[in-house]
Amino acid sequence: MLFQDRFDAGRLLAHKLRAFANRPDTVVLALPRGGVPVGFEVAKMLNVPLDIFVVRKLGVPGYEELAMGAIASGGIRVLNEDVVRAAGIPNEVIDAVAAKEERELERRQRDYREGRPPVDVQGRIVILVDDGLATGSSMRVALQALKRKRPAQIIVAVPVGTRATCAEFQSEGYHIICAVMPEPFQSVGQWYRDFSQTSDEDVRDLLRQATGLLTPSAA
Repeated sequence: MLFQDRFDAGRLLAHKLRAFANRPDTVVLALPRGGVPVGFEVAKMLNVPLDIFVVRKLGVPGYEELAMGAIASGGIRVLNEDVVRAAGIPNEVIDAVAAKEERELERRQRDYREGRPPVDVQGRIVILVDDGLATGSSMRVALQALKRKRPAQIIVAVPVGTRATCAEFQSEGYHIICAVMPEPFQSVGQWYRDFSQTSDEDVRDLLRQATGLLTPSAA
């Protein structure tokens, strides 16, 4: 185990991002729910705004932990064609799972922000944070959706990730920071002493706290 919990991981990751501290053109977007405690610490230590970017994994029916793809706001859907092909998943099943996850995605966006508008990322540097990078399917769909909002730059930042997936993103031209890349890598959770689920209330509370922590230099 490398990290005590997601907050501990966020503090380590923030040290790798010190160049972006106190910059008014920078914002942290965290993938709920597990990415939010990590993103909270990054945003707090850098003194930049924190917001969420909701992505929902499309799990294979009966094997939900296995991602056949993911969706993000704006109607973005990315499929893992290898998984779809290997499992023989028909289009109507994919559509049904995607419709269910779309409803949950919309609920979370309303629930987490509590009426606050999304942070405007156009022309800004976006640090896109999650608690780890395994297959990369959720991060990939987040990147595709985020590009449509025309940020100046996107930096993918995770405390821990597989060497292969981090290298793959880098080879595709993304600016990616994987703080540690341990081997062998079986799952993100194995590198945390406490990997308990982040609740909806945790997300709401951290977003409220983050708003109150900003100093004038980050306004």
